[in-house]
Amino acid sequence: MNYKRTELGRNIGFTSITDEKFKTCSVYVRFVTPLVPAEAAANSLGTGVLSASNSKLRSIAELNEKLSALYGSALGTFTRKRGDIQILGLTASWICSRYALEGEDIEGEMLDLVRDCLFSPNVQNGEFDATTFRITKNDLLDHIDSEMNNKRSYALERASEIAFAGEPAECPCYSTREAAEAVTASEAYAAYKKLMSTALVEIYYVAPEPNDKAAEMFRREFAAIERRSQECSFRTVSPVKPEPVTVTETMDVLQCKTVLTFKSNSDDIYALRILSALLGETPVSKLFVNVREKLSLCYYCSCSYNDAKNTLTVDSGTEKESIEAAEQEILRQLDEIRNGNITDNELENAFLSKDNMLAAVGDTPSSYSSWYFSRFCIGSYIEPQQQAELYRGVTKERVTAAAQSLRLDSRYIMLCREDNS
Repeated sequence: MNYKRTELGRNIGFTSITDEKFKTCSVYVRFVTPLVPAEAAANSLGTGVLSASNSKLRSIAELNEKLSALYGSALGTFTRKRGDIQILGLTASWICSRYALEGEDIEGEMLDLVRDCLFSPNVQNGEFDATTFRITKNDLLDHIDSEMNNKRSYALERASEIAFAGEPAECPCYSTREAAEAVTASEAYAAYKKLMSTALVEIYYVAPEPNDKAAEMFRREFAAIERRSQECSFRTVSPVKPEPVTVTETMDVLQCKTVLTFKSNSDDIYALRILSALLGETPVSKLFVNVREKLSLCYYCSCSYNDAKNTLTVDSGTEKESIEAAEQEILRQLDEIRNGNITDNELENAFLSKDNMLAAVGDTPSSYSSWYFSRFCIGSYIEPQQQAELYRGVTKERVTAAAQSLRLDSRYIMLCREDNS
């Protein structure tokens, strides 16, 4: 594997990742911008419409027909959140030209297609094409509804809103359904133009061999856009509340949900990540073994660490009568770690979970793209094996100190209605 990152222009990075085991080529274009609640929905729609049509292929049907003709190539968009920033992007993948039956230049045609979608969208009279925009908006609204209907995901999102109240991170990555419904085609186009001129841009090209044409295409097209700098904070530690806040909602569910958010003032990110794995990320973690298996207090109980906000979240699904007992046992297991009650086997299992995760980097083009983008956000370019060694260097004492730094900030509880229990 060969990795190389170059600057194409002001706040525009191009990363080439070459691995000869792949039979496909992939491009990932990420726009990084501060997460502003009033702009989040328009940003999402302003980039979401890019994979539906362009100035040459003016309908979804035409675009899909073109992709099908190029051996089933794929084009898509996405919206993510990382702490206080919003990440939006366009992705494309295609089979390498060497495997084309008639010697077609698949790479050349797909790069042209990416160029047209990204730099020459389907715009009429200063706004996105009405039909394409309507379909894109309906797709986004359906996606928001589906996330709301997934009650575990909904509980985690509500917990985030409560924990980060007053901070940009309280806003969902797409904003709210109401905000998305209100965005017009002209507002989405204005958001697109603003992103093209102000957002940080990170482009990842993953292929079995280098292709200088890709970098040159992006360099040439972005050079025609007047760019101005914009600052983004990739890590903003969230202050802990003076007293834990509890928010309870009653909903039509059969299983109650509890989400506990802890905040830390520690800078030992690797110890906090190992702590999270040891506490609740694996089938041999303290929460799984004790809260779920031994005491049968919940249907699931796991945790995750958010390094962008320096928070640890524990979420569980329980019967109504077990909510308090489950929380007390969760807190007791965290106290066990605070008191240094960590076995060598538990620590080794946490290391192994990280080893397995890091070993998967490079299995797919997207895993390479995600890995190097995460390194860009952190500002430290190391290989997965180097990170595995950093994890292995974490001691019990560091994990204990990390656990002692955690303070309960907030809890979100979703109760089932009495007639559903």
